[in-house]
Amino acid sequence: MEANHFNELPKSPEPYWRESANLGSFPTLDADKKADVCVVGGGITGITTAYQLVQEGLKVILIDADQLLNGTTGHTTAKVTAQHGLIYDEFIQHLGQEKAKLYYQANQEALHYIRDLVDLKRIQCDFSEQNAYIYSQTEQDDQKVLKEFEAYQKLGIDGDLTYELPFSMETKSVLVMKNQAQFHPLQYLQVLIDGIKEKGGEIFEHTVATDVEKTRGLAVVTKNGAKIECDYIVAGSHFPFYDGKGFFFTRMYAERSYVIAAKTEKEPPEGMYYSAGQPSRSLRYVNINGEKVALIGGDGHKTGEGKDTLEHYEALKSFGEEVLGIKEILYRWSAQDLYTLDKVPYIGRITSGHPNILIATGFRKWGMTNGTAAALLLQDLIVGRNNKYKDLFSPSRFVADPSLKKFISSNMNVAGHLIEGKLDRPSKKPEDLGLDEGGVVSINGRRAGAYKDDKGEVFCVDTTCTHLGCEVEWNHGDRSWDCPCHGSRFSIHGDVLEGPADKPLEKL
Repeated sequence: MEANHFNELPKSPEPYWRESANLGSFPTLDADKKADVCVVGGGITGITTAYQLVQEGLKVILIDADQLLNGTTGHTTAKVTAQHGLIYDEFIQHLGQEKAKLYYQANQEALHYIRDLVDLKRIQCDFSEQNAYIYSQTEQDDQKVLKEFEAYQKLGIDGDLTYELPFSMETKSVLVMKNQAQFHPLQYLQVLIDGIKEKGGEIFEHTVATDVEKTRGLAVVTKNGAKIECDYIVAGSHFPFYDGKGFFFTRMYAERSYVIAAKTEKEPPEGMYYSAGQPSRSLRYVNINGEKVALIGGDGHKTGEGKDTLEHYEALKSFGEEVLGIKEILYRWSAQDLYTLDKVPYIGRITSGHPNILIATGFRKWGMTNGTAAALLLQDLIVGRNNKYKDLFSPSRFVADPSLKKFISSNMNVAGHLIEGKLDRPSKKPEDLGLDEGGVVSINGRRAGAYKDDKGEVFCVDTTCTHLGCEVEWNHGDRSWDCPCHGSRFSIHGDVLEGPADKPLEKL
C-alpha cells in the first residue's frame, strides 16, 4: 500500500495486520454437516475455542460470516494486557474485591496462555514483554489514577507509580502494570488455525449463521440453507448471532475507535501507553520491515454518533505529531467494540434455558486477553470442568449498580435516536453529492442514504435499520451506514457489516 505524506490519510481503512499475514482462504459451507461443537465467529475467541476443543478430541466446525480475522480481532492494537484502563477501583466499588481480583486473574491467565503457546510452538509473531502504562494530565484524572494504584495494592497487582513518560508530554501520575505483552495477532492465530486443521477441525468462510434450530437437538442454520447439527453452539461472533431471549441488544452498546500506523521523527518508546482522560489515546510500537512504527489509537465514540469520522483520524495524527513527530502515515483503520452494562464481558450459557448454547461478547477494547479467557472458560463448560470464573462472567448476571442505571440511560438514548431519526427531513438530493461523498438524502420525499463513488455511480439504500427500525447515519471515514441505536453497520450496498441486524438495508 502506497504511503502518504502526513497531511494526507490513506484513503481506505486498512489494518497492517492482515497485509502482513498469510491466512489463505477457506470454502463456503454448501451442505449439511454434523459436529460435536459448532463455533460461530472467526476471531480470537472462536479460533482459540476451536483450537482448544480439537485438542480435547472433539469434532469442531468453525464458521465465519466473512473472512477469518477480518472483524474486530483483525482491527485491534494487539495489546496483551490485564490493564484495561481505569477499571479495578471501579470493579472493587461495584462488584467487590473478590470479583475484581478474579477479573484480573482471568486476564493474567490468558496472557500466560498466549505467552506459553508462543514459546511452545515457537510462533514468530513479534511477541514481546512490555510494561503497560496509564497516565494522567489533569487533577481530576490524577485522582482516578491514584485510586487505581490503591486498587492494584489491594488486589496484589504487580504495579508501580511514577511521574514521567519517555516521550514529549506533560503528565502527573503514571501507573505501571508490569510484565504485560504485545504481539502480531494474525501471525499468532495462523498457527492455531493450522492446529485446528491438523486435528480434523473444519473451517468455512463466507458462511452466515442466521438462526438456531432446536427441533432435533441443536443445529446452526446458515443464510444459504445449509445446517450444522451439533451438541454445543458457541457464538463468538462479536455480537451474538442468536439472542435466545437474552435481550443482549438492550444490555450492550457499541463504540468505534480509530488507529493510525505512522513513521515518526522520534523512535516510538518501549511499553504500551493509555490515557486516563478523554478523548482516549493509546500508543505502542510495531515492527514493520525492520523499522519501529507507532500505532496511535483512541478517540472513541458511540457508533452512529458524533462528528465526521475522518476528524477522529485527524485528531490522532495531531496527537502523534505532538508527542513523536509524524513523517508518514502508512495505515489507518477503525474498530467496533461492545460494552456490557457493568463492563465485564458476557461469557457462558446464553440463558439458563439454553445450557448448550454459549456466547462470548462485550470485551470492550481488550479482546486479546478477554477473548482468550473466554475461550478457556467455554472449553471448560463444554467438557464439564469446573471454572472459578464462571459466575463472574455469566451472561445471566445483573448487577444493580451500575447495571440498572446504565440499562435505563442506554435504552433512553436508543428511544431518543429512534424518534429523532423519524423526524429528520433531509433537504439534500442524490444529485447534490460530490464524488466519493455519502449522506442522508430525500428521494421522492422519502429519507434515504446515498453514496456517489469516484466514477459518479450512486448507490441508494433505505436508511431504516433492519434490526429495530432506527435510522442509520453516514460514516464518512469507513464509508458505511451506522446505526446509533445498537451499533449495526451496513455497506454502501446495504449489506450487513456488524450486528445485531442480520438483514441488509433495502436497496432503492
